[in-house]
Amino acid sequence: MPGIVVGVDGSANARSALVWAAGEAAARRAPLTVLAVHEISSSFWTGRPVVLSADEDQLAAAKAAATELTDKTMSELGEAKPASVTVKAVNGFAADELLAAAKGADMIVIGARGGAQASGLAAHSPIGSVSNKVLHRAKCPVVVIPASD
Repeated sequence: MPGIVVGVDGSANARSALVWAAGEAAARRAPLTVLAVHEISSSFWTGRPVVLSADEDQLAAAKAAATELTDKTMSELGEAKPASVTVKAVNGFAADELLAAAKGADMIVIGARGGAQASGLAAHSPIGSVSNKVLHRAKCPVVVIPASD
């Protein structure tokens, strides 16, 4: 999908990434895709994603939260917003889903650390595991918005 893909997860860093990506999409006159990923479990035997019935409710909640964040952010940008904004939510592994959504994209934008930061898991890493995986596997430029202290 051409344009800019930005990952959001409800964290402050994801909001910063969304603001930056929206400004960049507006400047480039490129479409913006906002992607929320509901992280799911993997099979112990295969490592593949396992979607449970309860995950569908969580996916709907992730989409609603991403839509609300996107609507609020776009209204704050006024005229400096992209002409085309699409919000999507998927079940899966965050890095894998971001990479899949960014096939053919001009750029991926992500926050340096997201959900793990809140639990203290990323306290000693300048970037999170999702950012790290995306940086190493992306086929397009990646912008990592630094964590705000």
